[in-house]
Amino acid sequence: MDPHGTPGPAAPGDGPGDGYGAAGERPEDRPARLSVGVVGAGRVGTALGAALSRAGHRVVAAAAVSERSRVRVAERLPGTSVAAPQDVVAAADLVLLTVPDDALPELAAGLVGAGVPVTGKLVAHTSGRYGTAVLDPLTRAGALPLALHPVMTFTGRSDDVNRLTGISFGVTAPEPLRPVAEALVLEMGGEPVAIPEERRPLYHAALAGGANHLVTLVVESMGLLREAGVAEPGRMLGPLLGAALDNALRLGLDGLTGPVARGDAGTVAGHVAELAKVSPESRRAYVALARLTADRALGAGLLKPEDAERLLEALAD
Repeated sequence: MDPHGTPGPAAPGDGPGDGYGAAGERPEDRPARLSVGVVGAGRVGTALGAALSRAGHRVVAAAAVSERSRVRVAERLPGTSVAAPQDVVAAADLVLLTVPDDALPELAAGLVGAGVPVTGKLVAHTSGRYGTAVLDPLTRAGALPLALHPVMTFTGRSDDVNRLTGISFGVTAPEPLRPVAEALVLEMGGEPVAIPEERRPLYHAALAGGANHLVTLVVESMGLLREAGVAEPGRMLGPLLGAALDNALRLGLDGLTGPVARGDAGTVAGHVAELAKVSPESRRAYVALARLTADRALGAGLLKPEDAERLLEALAD
């Protein structure tokens, strides 16, 4: 039971594994299993639903509007009925609200406005941007709010569920519900990391900046390499970028290499001039990132002030 008297998930030790307990019990035979509803049967919702199903919970209903979403439900959550959002909520002990960030406030308010009974139900959203305050209309109506954000990209492929193993989940929950939130994450194979409500926007900005901008940078680099005559830019970049990412994660700025780290203003000026000929957009991005790199390197004592000054002159507009 959770602190509010609602059946909660099993203890963390009962999470995914071979699917059987010490006495050969199956996940679905364990006590305190939850009926799960998914509102928003997209890539994330169906992946989390499948992970909870693996842990022995029962996904009973899902709201799916598009044909693609209906196919996902059939493939990933076999036996789950497709229903309207209010019926999904009514049927479930644990409701996953896996809709786009901008739709979440309206959805929370709309469910309450429609008179859907939520008292005692666990209601979890998966938005990185929000904590539990966005669920306040539901909380005031008696729901038990959780924010469980999986730190992973989902492609819609069959391996999405396996990607949950070992990843972090940004967890925000009222203190009495924290053990419930953490247990759910552990059951899905993840690692819960507590994020304070007021830090959710910064947390999400950091993740989006790192992951999304990384894709843009890699695609941009591949395009420039093709322009330079490289037939297989991905093959060329793979080992280099893999090593750079590993260095950054392990060493931080101490893993920085290249002309900015060396204070090689002449090389940087040459890059800027060449990019201006090929792609003004690429030039602007290069200059902005090189300035940030120089500032960080200077602050960390990796770059001498006189070298930083020459670099900044080369990067002037």
